Amino acid sequence: MWSELDQSKLHFDGDSLLLLNISLAIIMFGVALEIRIRDFKYLYLFPKPFFLGVIAQFLLLPFFTFLLVWWISPIPSVALGMFLVAACPGGNVSNFLSNYAGGNTALSVSLTAFATLAAIVMTPINFAFWSGLYAPAEGLLKEVSIDYYQVFQTVAVILGGPLILGMLLGQQRPRLALKLSKVLKPLSIAIFATIVIVAFYSNYDNFLKFIFLIFGWVLGHNLLALFSGFLLSKIFGLSLADTKSLTIETGIQNSGLALLLIFTFFNGLGGMAIIAGWWGIWHILSGFSVAFLFKFMDRPNEVVKSP
Repeated sequence: MWSELDQSKLHFDGDSLLLLNISLAIIMFGVALEIRIRDFKYLYLFPKPFFLGVIAQFLLLPFFTFLLVWWISPIPSVALGMFLVAACPGGNVSNFLSNYAGGNTALSVSLTAFATLAAIVMTPINFAFWSGLYAPAEGLLKEVSIDYYQVFQTVAVILGGPLILGMLLGQQRPRLALKLSKVLKPLSIAIFATIVIVAFYSNYDNFLKFIFLIFGWVLGHNLLALFSGFLLSKIFGLSLADTKSLTIETGIQNSGLALLLIFTFFNGLGGMAIIAGWWGIWHILSGFSVAFLFKFMDRPNEVVKSP
């Protein structure tokens, strides 16, 4: 069964892949419409939680992921899926969840924007570095012969371009940006959800066959991601609001980007695609659960710092 999962391929046609590209770009553009230059004042006024968030996202989570992979020794394609998810930036829904939980929204927005831009460089580097340290996955990477320059280009076009354009439009035409955001965000999420549902339907037998094999790994990996942000926040004594935001930002990953890279560069490699696909479902469930619990952890006398 394990070898069958390792060699399986999920089917995702060119039209669906194009729509996935477009929907991810629109989602990023819609999020960027609400980001203002003033939001980045947080970086100067309160640098500590911001830099801890960057460390949790790009250093601590990939490192913990490597330790988890080394401990459970999964098959190569599953390991690659875990490394890729950990290398991706935070998911866009994290801002909403952070706000709902009573976290520091300014910190969440700053981390999302920075992580998205940094992902153009850090996602390929982190994925290549940590995958290369796990011998079974390194062998599979050599078979695939992935072109990391193309990965840079793909991430830059899908995330970096829409982020910059959205921020510029939001800064220059805030009223238009607000109107567009109200339409684009639900529309793009609906398109993205439809594509994921179609992908699941097209590969129903494979998902049904393998989902119970990887459910525990995704659960453990996601808990580890949430724990990474929470642990770092507690070690450095951050406020409760900052702790909420860092925990959610680290636990919500852009699995849509991971799926795009998997279908573009790995031909829908089964273990990778199922890991990323199930992550995309599970981290929303766990994120809402954590945000719901955090919502009731507010301390009456605590003042949330904001720029």
